[in-house]
Amino acid sequence: MLKFLPVWFLLLLPLAVSAQHALLTGKVLTPELQPLELATVAIQGTSLATQTKVDGTFTLRVPAQKALILRVKYLGYVGLEKQVQLTPNQELRLELTLQPDPQQLGTLDVRGKNGQDTREQASMTKLDPRDIKNLPSAFGDFNKVLVTLPGVSSNNELSSTYSVRGGNYDENLVYVNNIEIYRPFLISAAQQEGLSFVNPDLVGDIAFSSGGWQPKYGDKLSSVLNIQYKQPKEFAGSVSGSLTGGTVHLEATSKNKRVTYLVGARHKNGKYLLQALPVDGMYNPVYTDAQAYLTIDLSKDSLRRGRTMLNLLGSYARNNYAVEPESQVTTFGTRQAPLRLSIGFEGRELMEYSTYQGGLNLSHRFSVSYTSELILSAVHSWEREFREVEAFYRLCDVSTTGNNVGECQQELGFGTQYDHARNTLLARIGTAEIRNTWQSGQRSKVQFGAKLGSENIADELSEYGFADSADFVTQTYFLKSKLNLNTLRYSGFVQHTIELDSLRTITYGLRATYWDFNGELDVSPRVQYSFITRQNPDLSFKAALGVYYQPPFYRELRNPEGQLNAKLKAQRSVHAIVGSDYLFKAWDRDFKLTAEAYYKWMTNVVPYDIDNVRLRYFALNNAKAYAAGFDVRVNGEFIPGAESWLSLGLLTTKENLVGDSLSRYSAQGEVVGKEELGYIRRPTDQLLNIGVFFQDHLPDNPTIRMSLNLVYGSGLPFGPPRRPEYRNAFDGKSYKRIDIGFSKLIVLESDLVERKRASLESLWIGLEVLNLIDARNRVSYTYVSDVNNLTYAVPNFLTGRRLNLRFVAKF
Repeated sequence: MLKFLPVWFLLLLPLAVSAQHALLTGKVLTPELQPLELATVAIQGTSLATQTKVDGTFTLRVPAQKALILRVKYLGYVGLEKQVQLTPNQELRLELTLQPDPQQLGTLDVRGKNGQDTREQASMTKLDPRDIKNLPSAFGDFNKVLVTLPGVSSNNELSSTYSVRGGNYDENLVYVNNIEIYRPFLISAAQQEGLSFVNPDLVGDIAFSSGGWQPKYGDKLSSVLNIQYKQPKEFAGSVSGSLTGGTVHLEATSKNKRVTYLVGARHKNGKYLLQALPVDGMYNPVYTDAQAYLTIDLSKDSLRRGRTMLNLLGSYARNNYAVEPESQVTTFGTRQAPLRLSIGFEGRELMEYSTYQGGLNLSHRFSVSYTSELILSAVHSWEREFREVEAFYRLCDVSTTGNNVGECQQELGFGTQYDHARNTLLARIGTAEIRNTWQSGQRSKVQFGAKLGSENIADELSEYGFADSADFVTQTYFLKSKLNLNTLRYSGFVQHTIELDSLRTITYGLRATYWDFNGELDVSPRVQYSFITRQNPDLSFKAALGVYYQPPFYRELRNPEGQLNAKLKAQRSVHAIVGSDYLFKAWDRDFKLTAEAYYKWMTNVVPYDIDNVRLRYFALNNAKAYAAGFDVRVNGEFIPGAESWLSLGLLTTKENLVGDSLSRYSAQGEVVGKEELGYIRRPTDQLLNIGVFFQDHLPDNPTIRMSLNLVYGSGLPFGPPRRPEYRNAFDGKSYKRIDIGFSKLIVLESDLVERKRASLESLWIGLEVLNLIDARNRVSYTYVSDVNNLTYAVPNFLTGRRLNLRFVAKF
């Protein structure tokens, strides 16, 4: 037996050696949590070394029971050393973050895949979710931060809608975790809207494009808002409250980090704010929603976590707006000739809708270079509009002299307006989509996908109105119909992004859509190009050119008579954009200056008029239009540790309707011909738009802060209804509003101390002054005729100055 001992020793030696080894795995990241490819990972003093893959991961077999020095290097970053000692067969997973090397970066431009860098895409803005949570606004709505961006405007603080570069509210795409979000259909006034879909407490990443976006995004004409909800890393939550309602949210992850969840609920009551409207009455507006986002890591191999992910999103929203108007007194006109309209109301108005939405995203990484996603979503929305209001009005001129200053001295007109509505709408929308990403090379990425959508809409309209003035009763409108729409939509895209070198990037591709309702196939080619100047790495330029179609949705299809136009084609727009980004330092802090010029040429345009926030479409492709403008934005830490920005936009947008004309009359008053109107201002033609978001804090006490939200927009055009010769012929007043908030942060537990699972971390207390300057902004006009048949445009004003108290408790 002894003579075979050397043989047994040689046979068992590999097993003994194997038992003395361990496995070291991990990921190498930038401070922005972006993976670093081809980083060197080595054990000091040995020949053991490897390089990271595309996703930044590495695997290294190392000796066990030895004190080892792990060294990580990457060009342009400070090397990292970490001491490790593993037991036999142990598997240790590390997440290593490398910091940029200022000395090397000063002489060498090292570019990685930074998700926050927008210099490769035209008209793309990334926002920090932390900046929006304490933004002072009427309802704490997420979309109010968008209004401070260049090219974005909204002339109503009660509305979550916005207009981008001359487009309307229905021309904006909104995605949450790659699931498209839809607006309610029947909303006719901003105070009926309630809350936008996005819950600020759940947001992890914000990307906004105001034009020229890539083919992977859908089919609208104006903008894309892409929201990603965050991935929790530990248990946390918050509770907030104010004079308009409150919110609560929870987030957590399982012990093995395979399951995370986000839950958020909001409840708002707008009674306090709506009491500042000119119309006195009994308001009862209640808005409630709840959302949940769940992620599950289905990967079986612990070394390949994140390979198969299941994401689930669910939401429920219920808005109930009820009002019993009582009276309204509006003084308008000029200082020399003031007029007054007094209105008494009887009746009530009720608007309510319930929306359920769910989505599923199943992604699988087949290899380090190929990932596929399956996205399923469904929407169920039920809406009801009830109106039974009779208004008794009296128009008079106001005395400006004598003992009766401010009193009516002569009655110019009186009458009654009656409005009746019983409208209901049921919408069911479902989609199935597959998206694929193929990293075909270190500098080449291909994305492609296909989508199928189903729409089922049942709409019942019953509304009418009449006016009783000077003993004459005139029916002003009548609408009664039952409509059903059942359609299928097909779409697909392919795009290719190539990094020509470390300075130049090009993205090009196609998007195609087909709708079985009108049998129309649309193909949209799009291209983006960007480059960073070699002489000055802080200066970059970008350009985008593409065709964008917007197939009609239900609102565009329905004409003012309540009929669907089955022959309505998709609106088409060509985007041409050139811009530049410049990174610079001031006061030893980083700033960014972005400037863009754009031109949009639109054909097959469906004209519309704006009534408050309701868009009344003509349901005809009988116009062509254009929009041109210039946007500029500078952002950075004007105050250390507080991001702020200033935006400015210049815009002109006009349209030319087929067949609109003015009659020419002879001296005898006879019609002798027609004169084409040509190009006229579109309803969203706003020449100047300024947005400011500014944060400040006390130099010696950063827990005492100030946030300011300033918006200015020049006047929008308007004109009397059913008078095409005066459509958008008059200039409205400018919109100006300043909301300011003062806050105190009370830190109850330091991040350096390990917190208990449900302990209170901090308390934020704020006082907001809404509409600081008490501006009398106009939202719409009521048209009243006097005894001489002269028509007056009586302005309807928005809310005045209001104080609001808020608190946010985090745990």
